[in-house]
Amino acid sequence: MVDRIVDHYCRVLGAIMAFCLAAMVVMVFGNVVLRYGFNSGIAVSEELSRWLFLWLVFLGAVVAIRERAHMGVDMLIARLPPLGQRMGLLVGHGLMLFATWLMFQGSLAQTRINWDVQAPVTGWSMGWMYGCGVVFAASAGCLLLIDIWRISTGRLTLAQMHSPHGLEPSVASASASPAPKN
Repeated sequence: MVDRIVDHYCRVLGAIMAFCLAAMVVMVFGNVVLRYGFNSGIAVSEELSRWLFLWLVFLGAVVAIRERAHMGVDMLIARLPPLGQRMGLLVGHGLMLFATWLMFQGSLAQTRINWDVQAPVTGWSMGWMYGCGVVFAASAGCLLLIDIWRISTGRLTLAQMHSPHGLEPSVASASASPAPKN
C-alpha cells in the first residue's frame, strides 16, 4: 500500500519535472531566437527558467532518493555481518534524516522570510523559490523514515538498497532484462 502511494507520488513528480524541463527549453530557446534573430527577448523567461530549474533539481532529488540513485560508498558496511550492516544502514539513514531536518528548517525559515519579497521581473513571492527546499525535505524525510522502518524490521537489506525499489538483486535483474530466447 505504501509502495503504491510512493510510486504514484513519484510519477506525479516525474510529470511535474517533465513540464518544468519542457517549459525551460521553450523559454530559453525562444529567448535565444528572439535575442539573435530579432534583437529582443522576453525578460520573464530568464527568471522563470531559473525557478523551474530549482524545482526540477529538488524534485529530481526526491525521485532519486526513492530509486536509491544517489551515490554512496559502502565498502565498510559490505564487509560487516548482517547485524552490522543493518546498524550501519540505520546510522547512515539517521544522519541523512538529520540533514533533511536541517534542510527543512532552513528552507522553511527562508520561505517565511522571503514570502513578502517580490521577484524583480515577475513580481511573484520569492517564497516560492525557497519552497522547493521545503517540499524536498518533507518528501525526502518521509522516504527516509519508510526506509528506516524497513531496515529496522529486516525488510530492507544492503543488497536490496542497491536495486531499484528494494527488490532482491536477482528479481531486479530479471525484471530489467528481457527473457532469454531459445
